[in-house]
Amino acid sequence: MSIVKSGIITLCGRPNVGKSTLINALVGEKVAIVTNKPQTTRNRICGVLTRGESQFVFVDTPGLHKARTRLGDYMVNVVRESVSDVDAVVLLVEPIAHIGEPERQLMDRIKTLQCPAVLVINKTDTLEHKEQLLEVISLYSQACPFDAVVPMSARNKEGVEELLQVLEGYLPEGPQLFPEDMTSDQPERQMMAEILREKLLLCLDKEIPHGTAVEITRFAERDDEVIEVEATIYCEKSSHKGIIIGKGGSMLKKVSTLARQDMERFMGTKVYLQTWVKVKENWRDNPAAIQNFGYSCDN
Repeated sequence: MSIVKSGIITLCGRPNVGKSTLINALVGEKVAIVTNKPQTTRNRICGVLTRGESQFVFVDTPGLHKARTRLGDYMVNVVRESVSDVDAVVLLVEPIAHIGEPERQLMDRIKTLQCPAVLVINKTDTLEHKEQLLEVISLYSQACPFDAVVPMSARNKEGVEELLQVLEGYLPEGPQLFPEDMTSDQPERQMMAEILREKLLLCLDKEIPHGTAVEITRFAERDDEVIEVEATIYCEKSSHKGIIIGKGGSMLKKVSTLARQDMERFMGTKVYLQTWVKVKENWRDNPAAIQNFGYSCDN
């Protein structure tokens, strides 16, 4: 009789270190949005990979950063809570021989909890000289007792199999936590909202996309299998609303088209998407608004 194993593994690190790219590479499909902007991930997102009798539940967390708003406070709290009560922690760092404050805080948390921890040095494809990698490994190994160190490039999917082999050793025996065909714990409505928010982050500059939230007000499947999605984009200022809509609606059309294409890939069917833009001033510092948009500490 084969042994069934399943476990929860948290991915943590500073903003923009590649956590979402890695979770997508590990699961084998897109379950977390990815941009080159920091603080893309706001919620704790689970990606699920079932291979044979082993099930990995990967938790993608927001990057640990200095909070400047109540939403930022929530995101930092999600990171701290996600490092507790898991079977292993993966700390993602860049291949730079310097330990910053976010990494020190996370390593202190790992040492306090005494949980198994793996150091992943991501973006190794950016290194000109591979001996630089030895400096990074030495520096972090002296700072924290990691069980293993895995250099990799999540973007190029290099090192993914090696990391999975290491992490499989931390999975305890026990029943699978999710059905075999499930790859994420996110409801489809939430994935639609996240896909649209990703395109806002990709298409808009500076602070504007970070001040946006997306609410799916309608999600329905028609008899012809077309899915109707109606979404409201909230921003913090009237001037931002004009920029999001763009001249003659050009920016909103661009964002919506990119989002619809991604939604169709995710759902495997045609999607009819309608979008609106509304202003909700300073919502990131409004606890009721933060909770209304799904950023609740109960998540």
